[in-house]
Amino acid sequence: MASGGDVPGLIRGLEGIIAAPTAICELDGINGRLLYGGYDIADLAEHATFEDVVYLLWNGELPTADQRAALSGSLADQRAIPDQLVQSLRLYPRGANSMAALRAAIAQLGLYDAESESIDTVALRRIGMRLTAQLPTIVAANQRIQEGRDPISPRRDLGHAANFLYMLSGREPSEGDARALDVSLILYAEHEMNASSFAARVAASTLSDIYSAVTAGVATIKGPLHGGAGEAVMRTLEEIGTVENVEPFATAALAAKRRFMGFGHRVYKNGDPRAVILRAMADEATQRTGDRKWFDMSVALHGVVYREKKLHPNVDFYSASLFAALGIPAELNVPIITIARIAGWTAQLFEQYADNRIFRPRAAYVGPAPRAFPRRGQ
Repeated sequence: MASGGDVPGLIRGLEGIIAAPTAICELDGINGRLLYGGYDIADLAEHATFEDVVYLLWNGELPTADQRAALSGSLADQRAIPDQLVQSLRLYPRGANSMAALRAAIAQLGLYDAESESIDTVALRRIGMRLTAQLPTIVAANQRIQEGRDPISPRRDLGHAANFLYMLSGREPSEGDARALDVSLILYAEHEMNASSFAARVAASTLSDIYSAVTAGVATIKGPLHGGAGEAVMRTLEEIGTVENVEPFATAALAAKRRFMGFGHRVYKNGDPRAVILRAMADEATQRTGDRKWFDMSVALHGVVYREKKLHPNVDFYSASLFAALGIPAELNVPIITIARIAGWTAQLFEQYADNRIFRPRAAYVGPAPRAFPRRGQ
C-alpha cells in the first residue's frame, strides 16, 4: 500500500494549516514569542496571577480589582466535587494512570451537572467556571486516594495554585512555592491550535456538549508527544541517576538515535519562551529546598543535547525539576498541565460554539484502484 508521501496537496499533521480564527492567543514561532490577548507571556508571568489569566482568556481584557475578586470568589465557591465522584475515585484500580483517571472523572462530572447538555453562551460560562474550579480538586483527591490517603477538602481562603498544593499535601504552601505553581499554570494556560485544543474544537464543532469536548482535549494531551513529555523528562532523569552520568548516558543515547522528550518544538524554531521562565523558576525553587540534583541534571542534559543536536528545550523540560521541587509526583505533571490548560480550552470552546462550522477535512486515498468482487467458486 502506498505511504501517501507523494500525494499532491497532502500536508501531514496539518502542519501550518490555519483551521480557525482566534482572538485568544498569538504564537510567533520564528521570534519565539507567545502572547495572550496581546500580552507577552513574560509580562504575564511576572505581574499576573492565574486568575487574571483566566479572566483575560475568557474576556479579552485583564480584570479590574473588582472583576478579579469576583472571579476568584466564584472559583473558590465551586471547588468542591460531588461525593459520588469521590466514591468513584475510590473504586479506580490502584496504580491507574493519572490522566486516564482524570479523563474518566471529567466525563462523570458532566453527569452531575444539570446544565451539561447546554451550549448557550451563559451556561457555557458557568460550566467553564465549574470545570476550572473542580479539576484541581479531582487531581488532588485522586492522587491521595491512590496513595491510600483520604482526600482533603478545598479551602476557600487560598488562591487557585496554593489551594491545589494544600489539597495535595495537607500543608499550606510557602509563598514562593505557591507563586512558582501559579506562574507555571499561567505558562501552560493556552497555546493556540495545539493537538488537544484542536481535538476539543473538533468535538465542539459537532455541537456536542462542553464536557465531551474537554474530555477529547484530555484524551489528546495525555499522549507523550503532547502533554506527556513532562513526565517523560522526569523518568529520563531518574534513569540517568546522577549528574556525573549525564554526559556518558546522553552521548551514548544520542548515538543510538534515542529521542529525548522535552526538546524541540513543532512551531518554535529558536526556542520556547516559556522554557526560559521555567528554568529560572526551577533554579530558584531548588535553591529554596537545597536539593539541586534534578535541576543540575537538567542543565547538564540540556547542554549535551544542544551541543550535539542544536535542539532547544521546550516548556516541558524544566517543568520536571520544578514540579519535583514543589513536591509534586512525576505522574501528576500532565494533570497539572491540564489544570492550567482548561482555561485555554474553555476560552477556545466559547469561540467555537459562538462561530461554529463543523470540521470536515478530507483524506488522500492511497489504497487499491477500483476492482470487481470475485465470483465464488472461481
